Amino acid sequence: MEECLFCSIVNKKVPANIVYEDEQVIAFRDINPQAPVHLLIVPKKHIPTIVDLTSEDKDLIGEIYLVAQKLASQESIAQCGFRIVANCNADAGQAVFHIHFHLLGGRKLGWPPG
Repeated sequence: MEECLFCSIVNKKVPANIVYEDEQVIAFRDINPQAPVHLLIVPKKHIPTIVDLTSEDKDLIGEIYLVAQKLASQESIAQCGFRIVANCNADAGQAVFHIHFHLLGGRKLGWPPG
């Protein structure tokens, strides 16, 4: 089976502008940013969609949100506001089938989002 794009980034086979990495999570700048700050927070474990999460993944998802909090502070958007977006499946806009969370900020974000 061919490795997905985000697994290739995790395994350093594809370059990315990495801003954070630990044993479970990697975060990098989106190549097509939709806001002044647009980071992708990706678990290193390959999980195709949110529908594929199991109870074993609950600590991992909590870790992702703690990483988002840390990155929001690092990017100076924690106080003014930010958005975390996770798309699930094609109709929601998921293009890479490895769960990931968009951290967006640095400008006023409209509502509804799309």
